[in-house]
Amino acid sequence: MDIIGGALLKFARPAVMNVGSGLSNQLNIVEEQALAPMRSMIQQVSGGAWIGLGADAFVEEVQTLMVPGVGQVGSLISGVVGNLIHATSIIDQADEVASGLVDGVVDTFSNIFNG
Repeated sequence: MDIIGGALLKFARPAVMNVGSGLSNQLNIVEEQALAPMRSMIQQVSGGAWIGLGADAFVEEVQTLMVPGVGQVGSLISGVVGNLIHATSIIDQADEVASGLVDGVVDTFSNIFNG
């Protein structure tokens, strides 16, 4: 493998892993700053902090629209992280294949010139 290709692979894997880590952090933020407060509001309203048709409609809206929406965002982020993990696996496999090919060429030339 040429020097540039080797250097790119050495930087590609950590870069992909950093993106995955950042997305995982974003998922935690979504859960902490969006989902947890929504659930807290539902508990407060359901506990009697607000009563009546408006309260019932609010709880229904949050439970049927907002909570699932945040869950979908979380699922999308998790899917992207899974794809990034798969990408690092492909990078590792490509690196192994390329190294094997280079080793084979080096062995062939060594046998020709030393043979």
